[in-house]
Amino acid sequence: MSNVPSELRYAKSHEWLKLDSDGTATVGITDYAQNSLGDITYVQLPKVGATLKAGEAFGVVESVKAASDVYAPVSGTVVAVNAALDGAPETVNRDPYGEGWFLKLKPENPVELDGLLDSAGYAQVTS
Repeated sequence: MSNVPSELRYAKSHEWLKLDSDGTATVGITDYAQNSLGDITYVQLPKVGATLKAGEAFGVVESVKAASDVYAPVSGTVVAVNAALDGAPETVNRDPYGEGWFLKLKPENPVELDGLLDSAGYAQVTS
């Protein structure tokens, strides 16, 4: 059973989102996703200022097993990316919900957050 923190929201495409106190949202991939990919060797992220649309690919994660697109759980503008992943992509395997975060964005349409799964809903997707 993978780790599914209850304070996060989830996309069926295996991304998590944490709404931060400043109104931004932190996004990464789930423990289930990193475990399925295996040892992550490269993470490609968008540039700060990029506009993302919910459900569209914004980056790529490469591992020893496969390359996989990463999708925006909600629409918004990228306000920060985790540059530390450039030199240490394996951080995603070690700490997918902490130091392995991918980006922070300013959500464009807060209603889209309602379309994300809670931890119980995501656990059903992965079981």
